[in-house]
Amino acid sequence: MLNYIWLGLVVAAVLIGAWNDTLEAVGKAAFERAEYALMKLALPLAGVMALWLGVMRLAEKAGLIQVMARALRPVMKWLFPDVPAEHPAMGSMLMNMAANILGLSNAATPLGIRAMKDLETLNARPGVASNAMCTFLAVNTSSIQLIPATAVAVLSVAGSIQPSAIISSAILATTISTVAGITAVKLLEKLPGYRLPPVVAEESSPVKSGVVGKDRADNSGVVVNPGVETPAAGLSGFGWLVLSVFLLVFIWVFLKNGFPEMFGRVVSAELEKQNLFVRLMNAVSLLSIPFLLSFFPLYAALRRVNVYEEFVEGAKEGFQTAVMIIPYLVAILVAIGMFREAGGIAMLTDLIKPALDFVHFPTELLPMSLVRPLSGSGTLGLFSDLVKEFGPDSLIARTAGTIYGSTETTFYVIAVYFGAVGVKRTRHAVPAGLIADAVGIVASVIVCRMLF
Repeated sequence: MLNYIWLGLVVAAVLIGAWNDTLEAVGKAAFERAEYALMKLALPLAGVMALWLGVMRLAEKAGLIQVMARALRPVMKWLFPDVPAEHPAMGSMLMNMAANILGLSNAATPLGIRAMKDLETLNARPGVASNAMCTFLAVNTSSIQLIPATAVAVLSVAGSIQPSAIISSAILATTISTVAGITAVKLLEKLPGYRLPPVVAEESSPVKSGVVGKDRADNSGVVVNPGVETPAAGLSGFGWLVLSVFLLVFIWVFLKNGFPEMFGRVVSAELEKQNLFVRLMNAVSLLSIPFLLSFFPLYAALRRVNVYEEFVEGAKEGFQTAVMIIPYLVAILVAIGMFREAGGIAMLTDLIKPALDFVHFPTELLPMSLVRPLSGSGTLGLFSDLVKEFGPDSLIARTAGTIYGSTETTFYVIAVYFGAVGVKRTRHAVPAGLIADAVGIVASVIVCRMLF
């Protein structure tokens, strides 16, 4: 489907540009977005990916990924029935989902790419998205988010009386969009146009054969990664003592940041406005990255893992993956940039506006809704404009913030994640993601009208 979407965006951009006399802007946008894809996205992403995949390798070596996978095995097994319960992909997907829920976008993308690479080891049809990959993309593009930090920050800077008001609406809307995304992907995979044909004999299932690329099966039939050594039986008494002290220190820091009045410190005016839930979530978001970056290496060291060497090996994988996705980033961002500069979004807005007026959808939100699956920075710009025009505490601004926090840049996510593993046939991942986005937008409007 991406073939047709990409070609349609490029051709439409040229035709609309010729009609609107904006061909010069279209050509300029192509080069600017190509440069942006490399210099502003791919290169910074290389460093971030090297960091997080290095940390992930330590978590694997220490056995933490397997522990996480076992803890949520029933839910993950229902969502991903084709993935063995002990496979590294389960832990990688859980880490990505947790990062998305907490709003840690700089960690979510590298962890999601790592999860996609783990899923590729189970894929009997290289170049074709498996059902597990499509389901993971649907969950990822519609993931429940506890705090839409960026949207809250925009409202706060604009002088909102209660910027955190959109947290409850975003949780409700994104929960609805997640249910819609999962339902859509599970139904679409059964349709004739998306159903996978039976695997022929020479392409026997990787789970059954026990061999997938660099993976092998142990005596229990579970696919394991030979690069991940089996950790020691457990922590020593000294190890548990060190870990307990470490956790107590972080609990103290957590309470000091979330509830400074407990330690006789002055509470800021902004913190006083926040309810208990918001305080807890803000403190968790603040400490999540420092905690993960220190806990995984410490735990691995206590399990006698050579932390520096293993981190470097994982970081190498992150850099190589970042280089691999550059062509996919350039392709999708150039097409989107050309279409926007040609006036395609404005034309779509004019075409759809009468129908939306009929169903009482706020037409002020239409441009932002159309741009959201295509561009995160473009959506943020439109959201900021709405806040400035209508005021940070208006229904339009709060609805726009809810939309921003409950939907995702679907085409960017699909291009990056599938590009990392060389998947060209995306099957039903795109329609499932767009359905989740559409439901999230409609749910945002309805929920905000009910709450505000």
